[in-house]
Amino acid sequence: MTSNPAHPSSQTVRRLASFCAIAAFVLLAAGILAGSVPAAATASVWLRWTGLFLLLPLAFHRRSLLAWTLLAMLAGAELGVDASRVAAQTHFLGDIFLRLVRMIVAPLIFGGIVTGIAGHGELKGVGRVAVKALVFFEAATTAGLLLGAVAIDLTKAGVGVNLPAGTQTVAPAAQTAGWQQILLNVFPENIAQAVAQNQILQVAVFALLFGTALATLPEPKRAPMVAVLRSLTETMFRLTRIVMYMAPVAAGAALAYTVGSMGLATLLPLAKLAATCYAALVLFALVVLAPVLVAMRIPLGRFAAVIAEPTAIGFATASSEAALPLCMERMEEFGVPAWIVSFVVPAGYSFNLTGSSLYLAMAALFAAQAANLHLSVGEQIYLLATLMLTSKGIAGVPRATLVTLLAVAGSFHIPASAVLMLLGVDTLMDMGRTGMNVIGNGMAAAVVARWEGALTAPAGTTP
Repeated sequence: MTSNPAHPSSQTVRRLASFCAIAAFVLLAAGILAGSVPAAATASVWLRWTGLFLLLPLAFHRRSLLAWTLLAMLAGAELGVDASRVAAQTHFLGDIFLRLVRMIVAPLIFGGIVTGIAGHGELKGVGRVAVKALVFFEAATTAGLLLGAVAIDLTKAGVGVNLPAGTQTVAPAAQTAGWQQILLNVFPENIAQAVAQNQILQVAVFALLFGTALATLPEPKRAPMVAVLRSLTETMFRLTRIVMYMAPVAAGAALAYTVGSMGLATLLPLAKLAATCYAALVLFALVVLAPVLVAMRIPLGRFAAVIAEPTAIGFATASSEAALPLCMERMEEFGVPAWIVSFVVPAGYSFNLTGSSLYLAMAALFAAQAANLHLSVGEQIYLLATLMLTSKGIAGVPRATLVTLLAVAGSFHIPASAVLMLLGVDTLMDMGRTGMNVIGNGMAAAVVARWEGALTAPAGTTP
């Protein structure tokens, strides 16, 4: 039987996509090189845009959110370079996406936790899972803080950085909340206010208490509410899939705005710090996260495939919150029970920001080096302990770490200008640390589920 030329085989389509991808990267490389020659500036732009256009067949062939998100990020960065004024006006697209995601988060967490506890008889496991999650969170964030401190002490990226004259004003002393205040803020006094302010940990605590109360009711009284909340949770997951169609547009717009409003040239003076940050994040993944996954018998390849899309969204938008609903959905697909996902992942956004912890240690010591302050080992340990406490209040939103840094800097006589100069590359580093936050929270859910003996796997795979 002869094949119909009008309907090419999948192998032919795959070959075409591969050819276009190779041609695209060649053109992109040529365009970048040509950009260094002033006489070839126009030609370099055409080469880069042609290369991006040739990546479309690959994205259509893959048909995955990750492929489209990465393509949109490349296009957004290119738009920021070539048309900065237009790119600087695209931020509203990312804001729309973030609003839609925040609309989903509270009902998704509430429904998932309550139905898990009241609908599956997991009442006895709640306290045990909470303790295990907190143990993992503290171990991971401590490792991040230590690695960040070691990395910046080795590279000394802040040494030799000159602060502008007359900007040696010390930041206000830290008003660090005590552990009592931090614990108090976990519990909501008004659930409507918690939802309106998007306090996801408070919503999770309310859901735990509500689910516990519901689980103690007789079956005839409990069943109708459980059925409604199950339908609510399924509806929220379906809504998540709909909203995620906008993720590539939001990712491209976010990167276009960043490059268009700040420009690539502003990143060069602090390039050593950015390089140190990304090297430390990669090292953290290799020497901390990967060994833990192997030790807990969690398949690395399948976990990487599942967490890739949420990580790409978090990276592009620099918001852990933007990736939360998709991260929860993907971890359920990975085999983590819904009630564990619904508790561990939201809790991680207050207690397990591993990427942010690593960055906080690095940024604080960078600012001290830039201000020519020589902190002893004991002072550095005290600084890390202070950051460990204050980092628990970091929200999963862009650049919240700068607020924490400014609060802590005053206690160690670090000038505010040394912290504020990080704004030049904070967006670039925020993307990397946010991606690591997403990976760490997804991993926490998988580790706790394995620890509980509750991690399952799709048919035909090894859990």
